[in-house]
Amino acid sequence: MQYQSSLDREGLINLAIEQYFASVDRKDLDAVLDCFHDNAMMTTQTSFTTHAGKAGIRRMFEDFLSAFDVIIHRDFDCTVDADNGRITASFVAELTDREGVKTILENTNFWRIRDDRFQEIYIYMSGDNVLL
Repeated sequence: MQYQSSLDREGLINLAIEQYFASVDRKDLDAVLDCFHDNAMMTTQTSFTTHAGKAGIRRMFEDFLSAFDVIIHRDFDCTVDADNGRITASFVAELTDREGVKTILENTNFWRIRDDRFQEIYIYMSGDNVLL
């Protein structure tokens, strides 16, 4: 299904990097959830897991944010299709747990935007799924 987006190229990049990932890195759950439509879907393709609706996405992020003391997303490489409200970002995720163990992942996210929020996210993760 194709959704209509009100965001241009810079707006799509801002939503993905400056709003979403920056909020995840700050562990600001409310700001993270503000990036999603109520009936959004988030799928990790490499582990066949899906979180549906804000309630399911909230539960997953509560677990994820509490599992790591430090979360850093960096080195973004974005491809944008502003005409169709889509954006892809490849990036590095650095996660440090409570015992100081660091996990480095090289991931790619594909977003489908409706209006000015995420409707669908498809995640390809280089290691074990940390978004359960």
